[in-house]
Amino acid sequence: MVRAIAAMLVGLLIVLNMAAPAGAATVKVTVNGTTITDVQVSQRLKLFQLEGRSGTKAATEELIDEAIMLQEAKRLGITISDAQVSEAMLGVARNIKVSMDKLIQILNQNGVNVDTLKARLRAALAWNQVTQMAIMPRVQLSDVELEQKAAAKLDPSNSFDYILKEVIFVMPGGKGSASRRTAEANRYRKSFQGCDSAVQLSLSYTDAAVIDIGRRHATQMPEALAKELAGLNVGGITKPRVVETGVSMLAVCSKAVAEDTTFIKGNLRQEAGSAALKGETEAYLKGLRGKAKIIYE
Repeated sequence: MVRAIAAMLVGLLIVLNMAAPAGAATVKVTVNGTTITDVQVSQRLKLFQLEGRSGTKAATEELIDEAIMLQEAKRLGITISDAQVSEAMLGVARNIKVSMDKLIQILNQNGVNVDTLKARLRAALAWNQVTQMAIMPRVQLSDVELEQKAAAKLDPSNSFDYILKEVIFVMPGGKGSASRRTAEANRYRKSFQGCDSAVQLSLSYTDAAVIDIGRRHATQMPEALAKELAGLNVGGITKPRVVETGVSMLAVCSKAVAEDTTFIKGNLRQEAGSAALKGETEAYLKGLRGKAKIIYE
């Protein structure tokens, strides 16, 4: 009899151990029935640390937001494939200039499971589609207001239309002496007599090229460059600037007054649209959170 009871107890312990193994995940939050475990929070914290962030509460709240995002995407019939997530992973690797294998190695070395990053990317991709489908249509921008703001930004330095050529003293792969190439560019500039002879003059120098930029309005260029060009006449050339590929100068082949607000409006529209969309997106998510059943265990 004693042996039978002992055998029953051993069997019960085996069953219990199978049901709740050592180190089993513990539910920390439930979001509309979706559970978030301590393991997920711990993993998100490790990802935070890799990004220079911290905070258990912040990690938990991010996971709650992502659960809500995925639920809203599902409600709208949006699904994110594994292939899309893999492509997003590849995008992360490219952004930090490493291979996919190296990215995975970095994650593993810092104790981050690859699925942790994939989960975040899946939520981000889903939310991006929610934004396009349900939130962007809410953003309204006034063309009249944009035109008024654009007109106010016009000044003498950005009221010209140009036809330009770029003269570049190349440094292949960004390598070489910038000071030496700048000195050569300055010598070229002193001898420059207009766009018609730009190519012929460049032949006197090694690794110098003349590129037709074509028509550009001042509002398409950085402010400092637009101001410099505004002070030049046709046949003038800007001071040398070090760029990614070498040392660059812009030659003015044609110049005409043109108070065009097209590009200013485009930039303003993008800025205003981004700000408005950000506000609408935050309000939309806040509304979803307000309706969600969130239980902290």
